[in-house]
Amino acid sequence: MNVTAGLALLCALLLVLPAVSVQSGEEPAYPALVPPADTSAYGRHIQRTMTLLASSTPQKRNPVRILFYGQSITAGTWFKRVEADLKARFPHADLTVENRAIAGFASQLLVRTALYDVIPFHPDLVVFHVYGSHHEYENLIKLIRTQTSAEVIMQSDHATKWPEPKAEGNFWETQKEWEDKMNYFLLPPIAEKYGCAFQPQRWEWVAYLKAHGLEPKALLSDNVHCNPHGQWLMAELVKRFLVHVPDAPKDEWKHLATDYEVGKDVKWENGKLALPFEGHRVVALAGAGEGGSAEVRIDGQSPAAFASCYTATRPNRPPGGWFPTIKRITWEKTPAAEEWTATCRGFNEACDDFEFELSGSVTGADGKGRGKEKFVSTSGRVSIEPQDWSFDYAKKIGKQSPPDGFQVKWKVEPMFAERYTTPKVDDPAREVQTVLANHLPDGKHTLELIAQDGKPPTLKAIRVYRPAIREEAK
Repeated sequence: MNVTAGLALLCALLLVLPAVSVQSGEEPAYPALVPPADTSAYGRHIQRTMTLLASSTPQKRNPVRILFYGQSITAGTWFKRVEADLKARFPHADLTVENRAIAGFASQLLVRTALYDVIPFHPDLVVFHVYGSHHEYENLIKLIRTQTSAEVIMQSDHATKWPEPKAEGNFWETQKEWEDKMNYFLLPPIAEKYGCAFQPQRWEWVAYLKAHGLEPKALLSDNVHCNPHGQWLMAELVKRFLVHVPDAPKDEWKHLATDYEVGKDVKWENGKLALPFEGHRVVALAGAGEGGSAEVRIDGQSPAAFASCYTATRPNRPPGGWFPTIKRITWEKTPAAEEWTATCRGFNEACDDFEFELSGSVTGADGKGRGKEKFVSTSGRVSIEPQDWSFDYAKKIGKQSPPDGFQVKWKVEPMFAERYTTPKVDDPAREVQTVLANHLPDGKHTLELIAQDGKPPTLKAIRVYRPAIREEAK
């Protein structure tokens, strides 16, 4: 099977995952896990996250953000077992878990939505699996690693059929199945290049099947999706991969987040706090007690001046679809925080061409466009590529055409604070964070907080994040 045919087959298969309820009470009576043959990959490249979890105490509840991202395999309920396990093992961690997977979105589609799915959430760890083009798979990993501080677990595929042995020589010619090409030859180098964990799920899945005399279909609800037994196994394999290794070197992650203690590393002088830093995200950690407020400046200007510090929310779904109507929305001029509406009409049969009018709650009427043409609004505050409309994909999948006048709605939201006001700290064991600026151009900046009315806010520390990989290096 060639690459194109393989992708077509996978995209046809990856529709909505049938709902599977997480079993409560006693664990299901499935055959036990097989002891792993090799644990050398366990915990590798995820030790910042695991250290935050393991070092949490009742007096210091470290915040940890975990994102599950991918398509229908990731959208399954197995991730809730992983979440429950982490909460049980690390009860003092302040854990936030989200699953933003989009069923049916192979890598060449998901790479478009990742901009407003991953960047604003800014996870500490991404658990990731997707089918599709290996080129766009790499681009997606590159986006996460160069524009966030997140560690990444790349899950290898589970076994939907018996894999072939790894072939010798030119794998494009000798390895017959696309899935085997991806898992043997294409994914491991991507993981190594971008410093990601590579979970050997596929091989451990096969070992489980063989140990218990099961065929691959015994763990599937169709040709690819997991039944309750498969959901259980996937969760168990991920759970045991998430291990803390206390003596692992910290060199690869200690630079990702740096705390500057206020009063020690950085001080208020004449009502101003100034911190030169290098990175892409800066966060204020509230101190105990009452305090005032301060104006926020980055490089001498409001963070609102940085176009990259805004994000678009996912637009609503098209008729017949469960995915956003527009996969990616960008801008050529600095946007404003506002709500947008694109009113669409005149759809052709394939729903890949139509007319639309755009209006913003702040900007007002902002131009007209067509689905098959790149659109830049009159103000420059909205830019949409033709490939990012999903009406045609929804028509193919759901067999529905949108009515004339169908409205696509989304918001543009700030990832910054122009003013920092001392928040209330109810629990001193928990961090109270305020994002001062997220998704700045990576590099050298200066943060300034200018106290208002002569009363500085109460601050414990300023935390600066740097991308996991500097973009210019790749």
